Amino acid sequence: MDAQVAPQMYCDADTLRSFIADYVGVDLKDITDETHLTDDLGLDWLDQLELMERIEDEFVGVNFFATTTAAQIELVGDIIRHIEDRATGPARRSAA
Repeated sequence: MDAQVAPQMYCDADTLRSFIADYVGVDLKDITDETHLTDDLGLDWLDQLELMERIEDEFVGVNFFATTTAAQIELVGDIIRHIEDRATGPARRSAA
C-alpha cells in the first residue's frame, strides 16, 4: 500500500531547480531560468509532460494543465513563473 504524503515547508525556485536537475539527471549548476527544456535538457514533449506531472505530484497546490498547455512552457523559468503566478508557494510532499 502506498504511504500517505504530507506537505512540507514552502518550496522556493531553488528547490524546483533542484527537483528538475534530479529528474533530468544533470548537475544543478546546469539548471537556470534560461535553461530550455528541449534544446538544453533534451526533453521531448512527452518528457516535458511527465516532468510537469511529477512536479504536480511532488508539490502541493501545483496544477499546470488547468490554466496552461505544455506548449506554453519552454524554459525552466516558465515553470517557476507559472507556479509563482498561481500559488502562494507550493509545499513539497514527503513520504510519511
